[in-house]
Amino acid sequence: MKTQTTSIEALSSNGADTITAVVGIDLGDKHSAYCALDRAGAVIGDGVVKTSPEALEAVFGGTGRMRIAVECGTHSPWVSRLLQELGHELIVANPRRLRLISESDRKNDKADSRTLARLAQAAPDLLAPVHHRSKEVQIDLATIKARDAIIRSRTALISAIRGIIKSSGSRLAVCSTGVFAKTAMDNCPAALRDALLPLMRIVQELTNEIRAYDRAITAKAEREYPETAAILTIPGVGPLTALTFVLLLNNNPQRIPKSRDLGCYFGLQPRQQDSGKHVSQLGITKAGDGLMRKLAVQCAHFMLGKFGKDCALKRWGLALAVRGGKNAKKRAIVAVARKLLILMHRLWKTQESFAPFYGCVIEPQGSLTA
Repeated sequence: MKTQTTSIEALSSNGADTITAVVGIDLGDKHSAYCALDRAGAVIGDGVVKTSPEALEAVFGGTGRMRIAVECGTHSPWVSRLLQELGHELIVANPRRLRLISESDRKNDKADSRTLARLAQAAPDLLAPVHHRSKEVQIDLATIKARDAIIRSRTALISAIRGIIKSSGSRLAVCSTGVFAKTAMDNCPAALRDALLPLMRIVQELTNEIRAYDRAITAKAEREYPETAAILTIPGVGPLTALTFVLLLNNNPQRIPKSRDLGCYFGLQPRQQDSGKHVSQLGITKAGDGLMRKLAVQCAHFMLGKFGKDCALKRWGLALAVRGGKNAKKRAIVAVARKLLILMHRLWKTQESFAPFYGCVIEPQGSLTA
């Protein structure tokens, strides 16, 4: 693929803040296609550029202020920061809103970049712009994402070990993941020990690394993000969940002005496809960060379980779980997870401690009234 690194000729402008051109960039792992339009919508330049800081700066540096649209992906965080430093206006498009590109019958890099440019020129709001986190927050999130990668690897290995043992007619006892390696070594059939002992040693090593990550995350929350202390007063919410929540909101509680919008932001809001008088009951949207959604659901499971402390939210969730059919418990878990996110955001903003029965009166029979 031929790489083009010549600068785009800027249109003359009357001021430094005037948008001289609109550009769409289809980011690729090694090379990226771009298309530039003038203010009238005519194509004034296109080509391919290497996906590297030096090549992008050579093409888009010194060209006047442009509106540039890129699709959110692996390279979009550093690319958007680089282009903003060069003085351009950046739009990071939400890929969930780009079905015009993803479902096109004539999909290629050149066509995708031109579609991005035209959307950025005609209707930027249709791209549902995404705001990337700061470089510092992204680095702190790397520890949490690395831990999650190890968790998923350990889960896959444990499932493989259990499956191999089951296929031989034996079965391992139920145990926590923290002691799985020792339990498996003690109970592994003799005929399978040579094959499975290496996997068990890897599981133990991964467990040790996960514990080291947990200690690092706890220390980081205490040392660099003391505002998480208010969130940690919620029973069942630990340092991992609190720090992940703060970092995903770019360490700025005002990024989401209304706490009730957190359910939509992290994809715990039911999807909607209503038409006329027909109202559908659909699953959640699963938008936003999947790790935060998973952590919130895990906290909700703990809160509604036998080890969860008594509070108004737990009683509300348990009451919701006993009605509504076989899926009532699942819906209750999701509803409690959504309310937990709202509560975490509220405590973060106010720095108050969790009140188990805030605004409620406990009647003699144990029921609650607001």
